[in-house]
Amino acid sequence: MLHAPDTYMEKLAIGPGYPEGLVTLDMPPATRVSALATEKGCSPSDITVCILERPRHEAMIAEVRSTGASIRLITDGDVAGVMHCAESAKTGIDMYMGTGGAPEGVLAAAALKCMGGQIEGRLVFRNEDEKARAAKAGITDLNRIYRRDEMVTQDVIFAATGVTGGTLLPGIRREPGWVTCTTLLMRSKTGSVRRMEYRTPVA
Repeated sequence: MLHAPDTYMEKLAIGPGYPEGLVTLDMPPATRVSALATEKGCSPSDITVCILERPRHEAMIAEVRSTGASIRLITDGDVAGVMHCAESAKTGIDMYMGTGGAPEGVLAAAALKCMGGQIEGRLVFRNEDEKARAAKAGITDLNRIYRRDEMVTQDVIFAATGVTGGTLLPGIRREPGWVTCTTLLMRSKTGSVRRMEYRTPVA
């Protein structure tokens, strides 16, 4: 897995079943929406884009809205935001874009390696200290765009447990004498995706 430094990463993700490179980080946000809509044979107004709600994304949000596409804003958890693209029929989300933590981008790539889908990531540096962190991690091309299989080069197992409820997983539920949680367990080698429910007795 890519040893991503503790910096930001610009991310773009879509689900499985699309031609490689259909959308790229070098495209403006509106062009990404248009390209995906054309491939799906629908209007841009039928596309839903998930974006992390942050001031740094205001211009991106405005541009996506100008296409007529819907936006699902999330307050945190962009790993889950990327994963939503892989199950668009269930989540209603077709694309994820925005800037968040670089280590989280690698985790999201690991999830998509199991679930299917495409992700591109490009490191974003705010100062010389962050560039020095990248150099320490062995990264020399600061403008490189990493695709999913470049961020995660071998087979992986990915597990996530719902703490607060969301579209992918329900949150922890407390009942008299029990605590119940649900875990998503996936393996890239087999493409298996399992949802397991655990009940733990509480004294």
